[in-house]
Amino acid sequence: MSAERDRLTDPTAEWARWGPYLADRAWGTVREDYSADGNAWAYFPFDHARSRAYRWGEDGLAGFSDGEQRLCLGLALWNGRDPILKERLFGLANEEGNHGEDVKEEYFHVDATPTHSYLRMLYRYPQAEFPYQRLREANRQRGRDQPEFELRDTGVFAEGRYFDVEIEYAKAGPEDVLWKVTAHNRGPEPAALHIIPQAWFRNTWSWDHQTVKPTLTAADDSVVTAWDPDLGPYVLAADGGPTLLFCENETNVERIYQSPSTTPFPKDAFHDWVVGGRVDAVNAGREGTKVGFWYPLTIPPGAAVSVRLRLASANAPEPTEDFETTLARRRAEADEFYAELHPAGASPDEQAVQRQAWAGLIWGKQYYS
Repeated sequence: MSAERDRLTDPTAEWARWGPYLADRAWGTVREDYSADGNAWAYFPFDHARSRAYRWGEDGLAGFSDGEQRLCLGLALWNGRDPILKERLFGLANEEGNHGEDVKEEYFHVDATPTHSYLRMLYRYPQAEFPYQRLREANRQRGRDQPEFELRDTGVFAEGRYFDVEIEYAKAGPEDVLWKVTAHNRGPEPAALHIIPQAWFRNTWSWDHQTVKPTLTAADDSVVTAWDPDLGPYVLAADGGPTLLFCENETNVERIYQSPSTTPFPKDAFHDWVVGGRVDAVNAGREGTKVGFWYPLTIPPGAAVSVRLRLASANAPEPTEDFETTLARRRAEADEFYAELHPAGASPDEQAVQRQAWAGLIWGKQYYS
């Protein structure tokens, strides 16, 4: 049997404890609707998502979490032109899309194994300003007998002016997760890209004041310790010398409700720091319930840049220790696992279609409280 099948049949190892349980989008859903009229889209719209704490489940770009979604990992990006950080998928509400609600992004769940020993996702990010309003307006004007107006139709990918951002997770063990983000500049010119891998605790303390609040604390300039009373201690380490940004996973009450905020460093602090240039937006004490590893980069045309992080329980190894060899091993084991499942005589294209279909199912294992 393949190594992945061995992991699936091992009753003593908790290989599935960490996985892609984070939703790509949780805003505008019934889970977070406390309105009087039941209109979830109006009650929790996309514009609130960066500033408002979720209660029942988090969301993020290429997200990863433990099985009870206490500690979450997700990616934030900024191309230097967008009005907001790219932290989650954008979409249209039912009344905005001519065919109902619809995500207006280009992303691909490329590969995955059932124990999440290896996961790969591709996100395509424009180098021009993301056309949020144009997507809303164009789709609102179209009838049901017309095709949808997609991100590609706006022309933002012309001349290859986009980044292919590849996100990979590979487990060295059930409690040892390698995380690699590789951004490819497909355009003809150098382009700026801010890569901000993030970790945060789902907010449970605001709803139940008996809950002990977890903590994220800087151990040094590239290592963060994470502690939750139920999850226990973890260490998240990065290479490449990022700047650590800290805030709280709490609602920006002043922005959403025009009332005094409960914290000076609310959930959208990284947006204010990176996009808004507010140097006082993040916690200089380097602690909180949300942390970002900020890499401001310029990528030459046709080139690629990678950043690497590692999440592990107890004492974490160096982020780079056996990183690439472990990643290569897990890729090879995924190949072996799927080779056992493909029908005899299937062409390479047929095998690729089948494998990516399974990957989409595995990446769709979203957590529901």
